[in-house]
Amino acid sequence: MILTFSGNIEAVDSSERRMISGKIAPYGEVGSTSAGKVVFKEGSISAADPSRIKLLMSHDPSNPVGRMTSIQSNKDGLYASFKVSASSRGSDAILLAQEQLMDGLSVGVEVTASEPTKDYLLVTAAVLREVSLVESAAFPSAAVQKIAASESETVEQTQPTETESEAAVTTAAENPTEEKTEEAAAPVVEAARKIIRPSVLDSQRVRTPITNMGSYTEHKIKAALGNDDSKLYITAADDSFSTNPAFNPTQYLSEFITNTRFPRSAIDACSRGVLPPTGTTINVPSLVDSNGGLNGVAPVVTVEAEAGAVANTGMVTEYLSGTVSKYSGMNTLSVELLERTNDPNFFAELTNQLQVAYMNATDAAVISAINATGFTSTGVAATAAGLISYTAESTANVYKNSGYFAQNFVGSTGIYNLLLGAVDTTGRPIFNAYQPNPSALANAAGMVSNNSVRGNVLGLDLYVDRFMTAGVADNSAFILAPEAFTVYESPQAYMSVNKVSNLQVEIAIYGFMSTIAKIPYGICRLNIN
Repeated sequence: MILTFSGNIEAVDSSERRMISGKIAPYGEVGSTSAGKVVFKEGSISAADPSRIKLLMSHDPSNPVGRMTSIQSNKDGLYASFKVSASSRGSDAILLAQEQLMDGLSVGVEVTASEPTKDYLLVTAAVLREVSLVESAAFPSAAVQKIAASESETVEQTQPTETESEAAVTTAAENPTEEKTEEAAAPVVEAARKIIRPSVLDSQRVRTPITNMGSYTEHKIKAALGNDDSKLYITAADDSFSTNPAFNPTQYLSEFITNTRFPRSAIDACSRGVLPPTGTTINVPSLVDSNGGLNGVAPVVTVEAEAGAVANTGMVTEYLSGTVSKYSGMNTLSVELLERTNDPNFFAELTNQLQVAYMNATDAAVISAINATGFTSTGVAATAAGLISYTAESTANVYKNSGYFAQNFVGSTGIYNLLLGAVDTTGRPIFNAYQPNPSALANAAGMVSNNSVRGNVLGLDLYVDRFMTAGVADNSAFILAPEAFTVYESPQAYMSVNKVSNLQVEIAIYGFMSTIAKIPYGICRLNIN
């Protein structure tokens, strides 16, 4: 979900520094955004790399005028400063801000967590994507507070006519953190009230006045409910909810039941890389060929006799290639559903389910790519002893053949079941942390939990993945050094297309991914006898 809303410009400096500063997002204030009424929780907005946040004009990505230099989160909101470009567009931005023609700061954020309330959407986590100069602010507190026209001059702002989107303008010091003028009090947002009904009997409640035939009938019936038999009689009478369903409407809760939420365990166990923005093939220079051997030539160092000739072996490399694949999914919605529903949970869950489907597809693709490379272990039994033997052999071979240490153990739900139920000859669990006899000494072979797909097996980090080969069978587990296999992935994006012929809207998620087995012998797959 991409939201845009507005905050305050606190300073505009048109001197050599060319800085614009202000509150870019208020906390705890109701604002009308692109997604309706929204309130941002304190500290809910983050920016991983502030220097990459651009200052735009009216949210036009093709019209940047500056770049963020600093950002600070206070109790009342998020503040930031921007270095404005010396270009003609940058000069226009400063001039428009000074003349109060574009005197608002509006930000675009990607919402990652939110809680719908009765009157607004409460955003609890969001990622800052861009900030823009805008004509009018979406929040009541969004207005220019100070303009620094030069190093030694401040411009006094005239008091504008107060409207819904403008607030009083005052002159502040050059540094907004050194001196703050009194601001108009932010509107108090009253939370949705929860009606608490007293837990008393009907006979103890204050009777309402009898003003019409309906209230008379109500009091007459309640007066007859003197005991449980009477209540049972009324319940079984002709005039009940079964014969008057119009007065017993079905209530729909905001809960959403799904069984599609699973992590990308296999991908999490591999090393990660950023996919380049262009091209359908990526290449990585390497001495290691696709089979894990040295297809190129490495330098050689030998022992030579006194005054003997020095060995001269040139290094020859090759490229490891990866194909960039597209992963996408789509959902078609009617315009009636889009415009006539007032439940934001529908759109949140639609987006969430598209995201989950994308994660599942990419995770399954990585497992398939890993199963097509690496080497297989010596055949072992489908028992705890077999898994211990497989782990010991694979860990040693990964280091021997790749030079890297094995760190991760990825297994199927069948492997997960075997680890949880494995016991020694005395009945004590080998890997599960639960001990049926607290006085008995616990085994220290690992830590596999009943309520987590992460754990530890013989010193390796455990990842349980439901897309692995089912049961305890060939390729139902693999052990690897993360450096041996890298997943290159682009950010996911959403696209919507309006179909005029039937007034439907198609919403799609898509992204690109490529994988490269950099050191195939750094991966060892399970082989069952």
